[in-house]
Amino acid sequence: MPRAIDGTRRKDRRKKILDQAKGYWGRRSKLTRVAKDAVRKAGQYAYRDRKVKKREFRQLWIARISAATRAEGLNYSRFIDGLNKSNVEINRKVLSNMAVEDRASFNALVDTARKGLEK
Repeated sequence: MPRAIDGTRRKDRRKKILDQAKGYWGRRSKLTRVAKDAVRKAGQYAYRDRKVKKREFRQLWIARISAATRAEGLNYSRFIDGLNKSNVEINRKVLSNMAVEDRASFNALVDTARKGLEK
């Protein structure tokens, strides 16, 4: 009876790790034992940073909206409060984009927010 060895599965498993480690520096891209740790750590960072990315973009949008509203003589929190009181439901991503690309419509929203605050 021929001897059964675990050649292809073992090779495939190691090849998968080395493929994921492609582009890493030095031994991390060449040796399975080192690459395994590097790939695992990279996966942890990737998982964590997918969550962090959402936070960072929201911070960026708020900073852009704040800068645009201050130019119109209103601060960010009063602007958002005014929009809520005026029943305007636009998310911060769209508001940020309007502040950067379409100042006229953003200024109209600032006026709407001011009217909402007067109520």
